[in-house]
Amino acid sequence: MHAGRAFAAAGLSGALLALSFPALGHPASAWVACVPLLVVLHGTTSVRRALGLGLTTGGLYFAGTLSWLTQVMVSFGGIPRPVAILLNGLLVAYLALFPAAFAVMVVRLCRRFGSLGLLGAAPLWLTTELGRVWILGGFPWELVGYSQTEVLPVAQLASLVGVHGVTLVVLFVNSALAVALVGPQRYRWRVLASAVGLVAVVVGFGVARLSDNRLVGQGEPLRVGIVQGNIPQDQKWDGDRETQILNRYLDLSRQSAADGAALVMWPESATPFSFEAHPASAQIRQLARDTGVHLVFGSTQMRFDPDVQLFNAAFALTPDGDTAAVYHKMHLVPFGEYVPFGELLSFAGPLVEAVVPFSPGLRASTMSVGSHQVSVAICYEVIYPGLVREFVRHGSELLTTITNDAWYERSAAPHQHFQQAAMRAIEHGRYLVRAANTGISGVVDPYGRVVRRSQLFETTVLTEDVRLLKELTFYTRVGDLPAYLSLLLTVGAMVVAWRPRRGRAAS
Repeated sequence: MHAGRAFAAAGLSGALLALSFPALGHPASAWVACVPLLVVLHGTTSVRRALGLGLTTGGLYFAGTLSWLTQVMVSFGGIPRPVAILLNGLLVAYLALFPAAFAVMVVRLCRRFGSLGLLGAAPLWLTTELGRVWILGGFPWELVGYSQTEVLPVAQLASLVGVHGVTLVVLFVNSALAVALVGPQRYRWRVLASAVGLVAVVVGFGVARLSDNRLVGQGEPLRVGIVQGNIPQDQKWDGDRETQILNRYLDLSRQSAADGAALVMWPESATPFSFEAHPASAQIRQLARDTGVHLVFGSTQMRFDPDVQLFNAAFALTPDGDTAAVYHKMHLVPFGEYVPFGELLSFAGPLVEAVVPFSPGLRASTMSVGSHQVSVAICYEVIYPGLVREFVRHGSELLTTITNDAWYERSAAPHQHFQQAAMRAIEHGRYLVRAANTGISGVVDPYGRVVRRSQLFETTVLTEDVRLLKELTFYTRVGDLPAYLSLLLTVGAMVVAWRPRRGRAAS
């Protein structure tokens, strides 16, 4: 194929991948997004061209899903737009290396097995997504499986094999469609029938799980209040607004307690001061005593043993106003809470200087609410499947997440973030409660159905009933074992693909 058409096809795949996610896209895009790339890779013999095609797909994929990041750095990082675009471009270029590695591996498989090598695309892609989860601390924003979070009959598969399993199914359908376009005639209908059969089984399981619906009637009920303070990012740390901000949270919390809430949640960094180091913390403890609620909120915590450490933390107070537990955020946001390779980014001095370096937490601890255990994922660490699974394995009966998405303004990011958090509810068969400073706050049931959600940039309190659940899903029990089996399969396939070719594969 002519180079221009090949790269146009790769670009189309990148655009369709980006359009698989909120807020402008549609989940249907994911089922065909990689087909153009796979078709051109089948006809590619050059590893160098494969690398370029993968970079093209990845570049558009991540430029589309992370387009909001430039404005964040301009508005809140205090750096010029050209530099922000450059920094965003560096992150996109890094992430594009993963689809590039995928493209190279696909070409190697096709060299060895002809067009049937395309059927290996699903485990190859998933292997690169595992790389995004783990390499350099990970940045697993919008894995392909998340595109199906709102397609509930499909998304129920996550209760068995997690978001990675959903990715496998979506990519297998893509590879089957590609084989149907360029594969041997005798295989085309068989491959398509296999894909249709697999999707039918997945949907059948999903419909049955949704119809069963028993989790919404199990466990002990708990009434939860979610306070959305709606504090603009440029006002959060304004000392002159401290009292006003605190009073807003106190008033809304009293309103929720009067509506029967036993647990009240504030978002990440809700207090306009470091909780333990400020006299006004006494008012927050008194709130718990006056209302008799358990209170969970985000603030910062300083420790001095042995060195000074600053943590992004979640505090849990008992109805007596005592601190029941403190959880330290484990997965920090690059360029928000630390600057990776900051010594190499001298041209981005204002950003490096503006970011206060936090220390990561070391333990996935849960918090007590009476005799029950709940977990708190802070901000974007809720997109790490393994971390939330640790919480549940440690006894969490309710998933909660607190975040400050004010940084993202009215971009697609808050919608993407909410969508990814909802997948955790399906994976573990738990209610998920989300408190966000400027939205989107809400409650998601164990099947991924949104019980209630707020609008962006509204000051509100949501008070809803959830249930504390103990039953473990199959995914909670086995974790990402199927994903790591895909990794082993990929390694084995690459060993075979790089051996000297002895025979002629199907074409």
